[in-house]
Amino acid sequence: MDVDAYLDRLGVRHPAAADLATLRHLQERHLAAVPFENLSIHLGEPVELTEAALFAKIVRRRRGGFCYELNGLFAALLRELGYSATLHAAQVFRPDGTLGPPLDHAAIVVELDEPWLVDVGFGRFSRHPLRLSGVDAQPDPDGEFLLLDTPDGDVDVLLDGKPQYRLERRPRPLIDFVPMAWWQSTSPESHFTRSLTCSRPTSQGRVTLSGDKLIETVDGVRNEVVLPTEAAIRTAYRVYFGMPLKRLPTPPGGSPLTSGTLSPTLP
Repeated sequence: MDVDAYLDRLGVRHPAAADLATLRHLQERHLAAVPFENLSIHLGEPVELTEAALFAKIVRRRRGGFCYELNGLFAALLRELGYSATLHAAQVFRPDGTLGPPLDHAAIVVELDEPWLVDVGFGRFSRHPLRLSGVDAQPDPDGEFLLLDTPDGDVDVLLDGKPQYRLERRPRPLIDFVPMAWWQSTSPESHFTRSLTCSRPTSQGRVTLSGDKLIETVDGVRNEVVLPTEAAIRTAYRVYFGMPLKRLPTPPGGSPLTSGTLSPTLP
């Protein structure tokens, strides 16, 4: 891995130490610089879970990705920087409170003086590492997080009292997520095939582009505008997400100028 190129993508210098303060800064910068997006699915591009393919996409081509891609490559960077970082599978809670399938999500656990949950691939989530063994609520710019042990030894992660996902404690290699990544990117039952989204946090909230719909949340106030032309959509991808797309993704059931449906993990 070209560590310097990856750090340049994040807009940070090579860190002096692999400590919590550096981890916090890297997570913040990754979230701000690399969007959560599922454009590949709607551009007809394959989702390849190898370090080389992810580096080419996220760093060289300056794209984003979804959980397996973003956390898969970020975990590799953290290891290159001297951290003990492992991938862990999670089941995402559905709106009705039931759990999704195993390996529905991939997150990172970093071992320092204690284990920390790091996640740059879940859309709206914590901007800072979360203490995995913590029993008290943990405040974050994006809400209040609570991590609770389950009777089976997993960890339920709650945001503002609402369950987000159930995390496995045992680590997994990136290759374990390949079958589920294929399902997520091809199945008509996957919300990724039924939605089109590109999103990242900002200093004052969040910006999301879904089809021709641009949503900006600033200090809790949400504003939506419909972009009238393909040129306007291309400009939005470039200005808000740093992605000069050669062609626009086609939202499910419509042309590039048809508004898509937001991912349920986003506001």
